[in-house]
This record gives sequence, structure tokens and C-alpha cells, in this order.
Amino acid sequence: MSPRKCSLLIVDDEPYILPTLSALLSDEFEVLTSDCAEAAQETLGRRSVELILTDQKMPRVTGVQLLEWVKEHAPKTIRLLMTGYAELEDAVEAINRGQVYHYILKPWRTDELLQILRNASDKYYLERSREQLLEELRCAKLELEQRVVERTQALEEANHLLQQRTRELETLALTDPLTGLLNRRAIDDVARLEIKRHARYRSPLALGLIDADHFREINRNYLLPGGDQVLVGLAKTFTSSLRTVDAVGRIGGEEFLVVAPETNLEGAGTLAERIRVAVEKGTFTYKDQTIAVTVSIGFAVAEVGIIAEYDQMKHLAAAALAEAKATGRNRCVLRALEAPKEPTGSS
Repeated sequence: MSPRKCSLLIVDDEPYILPTLSALLSDEFEVLTSDCAEAAQETLGRRSVELILTDQKMPRVTGVQLLEWVKEHAPKTIRLLMTGYAELEDAVEAINRGQVYHYILKPWRTDELLQILRNASDKYYLERSREQLLEELRCAKLELEQRVVERTQALEEANHLLQQRTRELETLALTDPLTGLLNRRAIDDVARLEIKRHARYRSPLALGLIDADHFREINRNYLLPGGDQVLVGLAKTFTSSLRTVDAVGRIGGEEFLVVAPETNLEGAGTLAERIRVAVEKGTFTYKDQTIAVTVSIGFAVAEVGIIAEYDQMKHLAAAALAEAKATGRNRCVLRALEAPKEPTGSS
């Protein structure tokens, strides 16, 4: 007899989404669908549902409002939110209030969506397992004191495993496992969000790429463990050199991305030089050997009123980084984003 599938209620008002997700997920989940929040509430009134995945942007009742209702009326249901970049701030706010277990950016990636839903299903059954252990503990008190001790220990272990699993999932979703910095996906999200803020609040924005100089030689001389140790040390140096409003993430290999809000060209130069000097004067060791480390830095700056796009700023920062490496390394190069030129008409 095959194990029972975890029930999943999908809520979306776009006609093509529901059949698409049903076909995609029905092999692993008992899929229920609703085309609006009101229909979803009716379904939850008739039966219990273990997972609910709802779109944020819907008429009358938004996804966040629906999940707040679910939290009150079906608190055991694991709540997930689908959102586009335009509603990302609302999704983050909802997660911070504890309403949402995970948010999924649209358009989704199939493998990522499946893994998130599997993790949510695991979380649901871990929580139910903990409740079952609590009930068994209450019964055990009536039978034998020794069984109380054993079940208490089992409960503590289950609770510890649940907390550990939750922390691992949160860490996996946002951080680079080696350095502890934001991973590529997370720092990309931060950068895009800050570019929107730059346009809305008319404040300067700087985006920088940092690359460790001659990193292949470090790996060759000290092997991969030595290179990893250098990357960990660089992460600590970057973090200590940034302001609290800045963000840094590892985007691949020995390359890092810095997002510095409210930073003009002069401020970006100061920040870049502070990072460069901190690395150059820093102490990096592996097996009692000191490793000389420097970095090359390229910053792109969008001043107030300059329209910026993420790919455009990243490309400009990459060009500045390439110039820094081509002109001797251990350097900082800054480039300002230029306003688009107005077309000239013939008189």
C-alpha cells in the first residue's frame, strides 16, 4: 500500500496556472485547486489541508490576506506564497510577521518549486510527529514514571531535530555554505530591491564586484582547503568593512557582490578603498602559513535621478573590475552610470 500523499491547495486566479501546477505536482501531492480566496476558504471549511500555495496578486483578497485568515482558522496548515518581484516587499513583510513559511518567486523553476514543497511537507509531518509524541507522553505518565523520562527525552530530540531542520532550510535558502554570506540568489534579490528603492526615493546607489587576485595561484600553492580558508577570511573582512545598511554576497568562486544604498561616486570610492586596504593589511593563514591576499574592485554608481537597471549596473561594475585587474590588480576602479542620451533630430 503506497503512503498517503500530502494534500496541497493551490490558489491562483490565472486560468492556466491551476492546470499547469496540478499536472506538475499531482504525482507527489493530493492537489486541490481554487481560483480565488473565497473558494479556498470554502474548501478549508469542508476539510483539512496540509499545505496551501497561493498567488499574492488576486482580486478582492490578496494572497497575504488569505494566509493570515488560514493562520487563524487552520493554524496547522503550512502556508506558502507565490509572488513576482513587484510584490517582493509585501512578501518579505508577511514572512517577518510569521505568516508565511516560504515565498516562491514567479516565474518558478520546477525543481526548486518541488524541493520547497517537499521541505514544507517534511516540516508538516515533523510538527505532527511532535504533537503525537506529546500525546504519548501524557499517556505514559499514567503507566510508569520511567516511560515519562523516556518519552520526554524523545520529545526533546524530536523538537531539537525540528528546530535544526528549520534553521538548515532557512540557511540553505539564503546563505553561501562556505562563507556564511548571502548566496547569489539572495544578493541578486537585495540588489534588485535596492534598485527599485533608488528609483522611488531618488537616492544614489553603488554596486561593486570584488575579485580575489591570483586566486588560482593560492589554490595551487595551498590546495583547495587553503583557498577555502582565504575565502572565509575575505568574507569576514568584507563584513567588518561595510556599513550596516550595506550587503555583500558570494556570487561564485572568488567573486563577491556588494550593494551599497545611498552611496554616491565619492562614497563608493571611500568604501572600495576601505575594503581594498583591509584585505591588503589583513592576516590570512593556513596551517601556520601566512598567505598574501589582495583584491581588485570595480564599482558602478547610479547617482540621484539616473535610471538604473540591475543587468546594466552589474555589467558596468564588471567592466570596472576588468580594468582594475588589467591595470595591475589590487586596485579600485569606479564608473558612473550615464544618463541616456536624447536623440538628436535634423533641423
